[in-house]
Amino acid sequence: MNTTRRMFRRILVANRGEIACRIIRTCRRLGIETVAVYSQADAAAQHARLADRALPIGGPRPQDSYLRQEAILAAAQASAAEAIHPGYGFLSENADFAEAVERAGLVFIGPRAASMRAMGSKAGAKDRMAAHGVPVVPGYTGEDQDPRHLAREAARIGFPLMIKAAHGGGGKGMRIVRDADAFAAALESCQRESKSAFGRDRVLLERYVETPRHIEFQIFGDAHGQVIHLGERECSAQRRYQKVLEETPSPFLTPELRARMGAAAVAAGHALDYVNAGTVEFIVGPQGDFHFMEINTRLQVEHPVTEMVTGLDLVEWQLRVAAGEPLPLAQEQVRSRGHAIELRLYAEDPAQGFLPGSGRLERLELPSPSPHVRIDAGVIAGDAVTIFYDPMIAKLIVHDDDRARALARMREALAACAIAGPKSNIAFLEALIRHPAVVEGRIDSSYLDRHLDEFLPADAAPDPRAHAAAALAVLLDDEARAARPAIAADPHSPWRAADAWRLDGQGERRVLLAHGGQRHLTSASGSSGRYLLRNAAGCVEVTDARLVEGWLSAALDGVMQRWRIHLHADRVEVHDGSRRHAFEHPSALATTSAATADSDRVLAPMPGRIVLVRARIGAVVAAGDELLVMEAMKMELALKAPRAGTIAAVGIDVGDFVEADAMLVRFADAS
Repeated sequence: MNTTRRMFRRILVANRGEIACRIIRTCRRLGIETVAVYSQADAAAQHARLADRALPIGGPRPQDSYLRQEAILAAAQASAAEAIHPGYGFLSENADFAEAVERAGLVFIGPRAASMRAMGSKAGAKDRMAAHGVPVVPGYTGEDQDPRHLAREAARIGFPLMIKAAHGGGGKGMRIVRDADAFAAALESCQRESKSAFGRDRVLLERYVETPRHIEFQIFGDAHGQVIHLGERECSAQRRYQKVLEETPSPFLTPELRARMGAAAVAAGHALDYVNAGTVEFIVGPQGDFHFMEINTRLQVEHPVTEMVTGLDLVEWQLRVAAGEPLPLAQEQVRSRGHAIELRLYAEDPAQGFLPGSGRLERLELPSPSPHVRIDAGVIAGDAVTIFYDPMIAKLIVHDDDRARALARMREALAACAIAGPKSNIAFLEALIRHPAVVEGRIDSSYLDRHLDEFLPADAAPDPRAHAAAALAVLLDDEARAARPAIAADPHSPWRAADAWRLDGQGERRVLLAHGGQRHLTSASGSSGRYLLRNAAGCVEVTDARLVEGWLSAALDGVMQRWRIHLHADRVEVHDGSRRHAFEHPSALATTSAATADSDRVLAPMPGRIVLVRARIGAVVAAGDELLVMEAMKMELALKAPRAGTIAAVGIDVGDFVEADAMLVRFADAS
């Protein structure tokens, strides 16, 4: 029977962020109109702007918008969409939603509801896979949940073993047990957590594989009975069961092991009569023994690495299969070239336990896309990372001829990234991509959790040359800005120079930078690329300094070096090719006074906390006398008298928190 239909004219994308944007771009290339949906928090989001049409579906919380099945179906029908693509997350693996879409006369772009339900129970999934010859981890999946029976099964399986919630996910309801004495307490704890998280306390037991690798295979099935795989992705770099780095091909697999695992993945697809995109995930032991773990019945976050090595568009395949077309290629026609790696750039603070961040992206710099570099992002500079959804900013994907070159590409891509606004995990990712366990391809799925401190950049003192580079970047940027006014149109104007020249000789400019709460003052004489820099570390002679399109090159004491520079309003980042050095450079802190010489008041230059007050009402002070000290941006800033005079009012006390421009001290009239 021929089930092929024409390609869709219009589809609704039931998702947000980078995956919604990614789906929309493929549809646009294929001439398919797209309808986006958005929550109140996403009214100005990129996916809503990119689609041909966008409809509101509710409040900012997922349960009030992106998880509201009836609202999404109503939007699809109101816009005359013919199909719904769920992306990943939200409703992508919800069998009830898939059936509701079909009942509404629309096409669900994903697997059948029956396949989702078959994978909904870990125990049932394992039994089904074992019946079709797919290797599974030795264990117990039975319905008898009596603790004494489970203890006997644990003894039969052997230790170490893992207790897992039969209906769980996301790392919840899992316990590793290393001996029989610890089994009863671990079982009780696991059941309690499973009941709380999933409403059911059934568990299964599995042999625990020490130092396992996590390797998954991308499969595709069509409505004509064909199932193939598109190669593997290794996702062993994980933190708390969350993937951090994905790559293909796996540096661990041999051609023979790859062939056996690929065949097992295809067998898993046939076991479910699988249609559309799916991912078969395996646990792989140190000796190459592999065991089925689960099937993700959707497109994966890391699908771009497969696309980079195969040259295929998996979203296009999803659309064609959903329209009833046969798979575009047979297994023997699938080709893979080179090596691809993906990292996820998040708004989070690794130093604070990877605490998710939020806020406006004041600045967002990402590498330029090229045949070697791909950016999948759902935000641009000026957008907000909200508290309601996953704080992913972008996915960085690189490709090159082999793994070593791909790693080098990723290092370059990360060096080109800079964010102002919420904190990010850029420095963590840079440490990750340079770590020997990653470079040598020997990381296992629990390595990060065991050795996390090795990946958290230490707050060490900055390299003196990096400090000099940061000061040079500020100097050159100041000179470039000074050359922009109208008077700069005359190249011979004496006012064009920004070299601190004065009548009684060459002056000095001062650059205040801070790192790790410590202030570093650099005095600079010279201009136009030639300087003498002096600070507490010594004196450096600089020649041939140039700052062009984010790259600084200069000879320091005769040695030429190159740095990537990211200049923000109050921050300078210097990348020397192996390490990122960040310096605070708030312009308000570059002066010792918060008021002009003829001002009658001292204002707070920025938000901060008052830590010392020397000013007293009625006191007579001289210009430059220290009036108070405030703490801002982890630094102490001394605010000094702008002129001589008598203090008439003091508006703060020690411990007060003040906003920018708050009046701190007022002088009596000069008269």
